[in-house]
Formats: sequence, C-alpha cells, structure tokens
Amino acid sequence: MGRSVLLLVNHDKPDVLSALEEVRALIARSGRLVAELGAAGEPIRAEQAAGADLIIVLGGDGTLMAQSRRCVHLGLPMLGVNLGKLGFMAEFDLAALRAQAALLLDGTPLVVQDRPMLRVSVSPDGPANDTLKGSDHLWRTLALNDVVVTAGPPYRMISIDIRIDGVEGPVVSGDGLIVSTPIGSTAYNASAGGAIISPDVPAMALTPLAAQSLAFRPVVVPAHATIELTLERANDDPSIPGLAGGTSVVLDGQVAWRLRAGQTVTIRQHDTPVRFVRNPHGSYWTTLIHKMRWAAPPVTRA
Repeated sequence: MGRSVLLLVNHDKPDVLSALEEVRALIARSGRLVAELGAAGEPIRAEQAAGADLIIVLGGDGTLMAQSRRCVHLGLPMLGVNLGKLGFMAEFDLAALRAQAALLLDGTPLVVQDRPMLRVSVSPDGPANDTLKGSDHLWRTLALNDVVVTAGPPYRMISIDIRIDGVEGPVVSGDGLIVSTPIGSTAYNASAGGAIISPDVPAMALTPLAAQSLAFRPVVVPAHATIELTLERANDDPSIPGLAGGTSVVLDGQVAWRLRAGQTVTIRQHDTPVRFVRNPHGSYWTTLIHKMRWAAPPVTRA
C-alpha cells in the first residue's frame, strides 16, 4: 500500500507553483494525498494530518525550517523538495523526487534521520527555572537552525551574561551571540566564524558576533546543556516601533522577539526531534563540498 501524504506548499515561490501539478500526480501514482496546506499558519493540528504517514514540503530551506517548527509535534518524517536557491537541508529537488517517487511513496522503508530542535523561552527577570509556570515566560517557541541575540538599531554594543548548566560563564560584549544546532552550523554560525558541526554530533555551538575581546572564541557544548543568556545591556529605542528599534532574539532568521535589559533567553534541546527523509543518493559531505564550497581553492585567472 502506498504512503499517505500531507503536502505543504510554499505558494510564494513561482517554481513551486509550476511544479505543483506534477508533484500531485507523482503522489497520486504511487501513494495517496491526504491533505494539501499552505506553508503559512499555526502549528498543524493532529486532525489536519489525520491518516498521513509522510509530510512532503515544497519550497526551500527556509520553508523546511518553518514547517519543522510547525510539524515536529506530529512525529512524521518530512521530505523536503528544494525549489528555492541553495537547498542544503531539503535534500531532494524535483528531478530527484521524480526519479525516486515510486520507492519513496510505495511503502519501501525510508532512510530517516532525527535532527534536534531547540526549545527557547524568554523570562522577564533573570534566569528561568523549572518552577516557572508557562504564564511566567514572556515567550516560548522552537528553533531548528539557530537562536541569535542581535544588537539591533541603533547598533550600540550590547552585553550578554552567559551561563551554561547554571555555571557562570563570561560576559560577551559586542553585536550579539549565535547558539546553533549542528544542522544550523553551516548557516549564520559559519558566516560568523563558528565551527561546522556534523549533524550526527550531539552538540550546540556558541559563536560571538563582533565580540569586543580577542579572547572570546566560539565554543561547542553538549546537546543536553542548558544555556542562559541574560541581557546586561541592550538597545532599546522606544521612539522606533516594533522590533525595528532594539535588541531582539531571532530564531532561524524568521521569528523574532524584542528583548529588554535584565531579560533572559533560555535555550535547551527540545524533547522531540524533527525527522527528515534522507536522499539515499546523496551525503552530507558531498553537499558541503558542492553547495557550500567547503575548502574550495581561490579562483585563479589566466
């Protein structure tokens, strides 16, 4: 019996719209389409995914990140079809889906790998703890790639007090700090000089943004660690409305919350990983070399 598919579609991408009819036909040929939903909106409810045993996401890496936050609680494997630019996380493109659709949808066992997500909360006064009720948190959500505390306009230096598993660490002053998962280590973290971490390594990376110290280096900590970031100094310009006028915490480059001095961002590994379908004809290291140009030599001109 073929697989039952929940199809999530980013309608903002023209390439997605042009491929949609073919993808529907591929699903109908070897499986069954349970429901088709847009890529925007609240977390998917269990009744919306009733009967599905596979989620196919049409878009790009950004779409796949957003749908991971939206669907992780369902526990279903997610197959990303890249119809965007880079396609680092979304391991299939339309040609690969076309070539492998029969095997992917006819019930043949899938190659599925779990990838950790981060649980992020903001508490009003100092470090959060397990005695805080849900209402005591100003904000709680999830991240797949990274959690970034960024200075924001008017771009004055901020200061962040770091604690790891309750132990006082350094205070970093600069433009902010990135906390990254392994799968997110090739994104903003890598651009800021952080280590690239194999997705199979249970870890998190802490990478400063323009730290005012030659001694503050990126550090990798265990995945089970609890990281607390308290804002000792933050940018806060009440004359600028919304998030545009001050320090914020930004998740996956998509979701943001305005921060004030004294507030704490607490980051832990989420209890439930997101489950990604791997392309059996690809590998992480091949993708890193060909799409990220890992260790590529300089281009020389004759």
